[in-house]
Amino acid sequence: MANHASAEKRNRQRITRTARNRAIKSELRTVVKKARTALKGVSQESTAPVNAAESALDRAASKGAIPAKRASRVKSRLALALHKASITAKTAAS
Repeated sequence: MANHASAEKRNRQRITRTARNRAIKSELRTVVKKARTALKGVSQESTAPVNAAESALDRAASKGAIPAKRASRVKSRLALALHKASITAKTAAS
């Protein structure tokens, strides 16, 4: 239990920030999962969920909910998977 006013304030701030970050991370996980699912089903509609995931990753990183390098790493892996899926789709169509 906090014994000083400043400690009580820090505790209130922690609770607020934790709730905000939890909401951002939860939404981010959902969007990234949808993008990965869309990439498994090879189709031309895979780009929209990947773009949405990249945007959400940038937003979460700018707000400090996740580290910037983690966002960059996940975006890179999604882009690579999208590229491989598009090559597979072009090869299958030929």
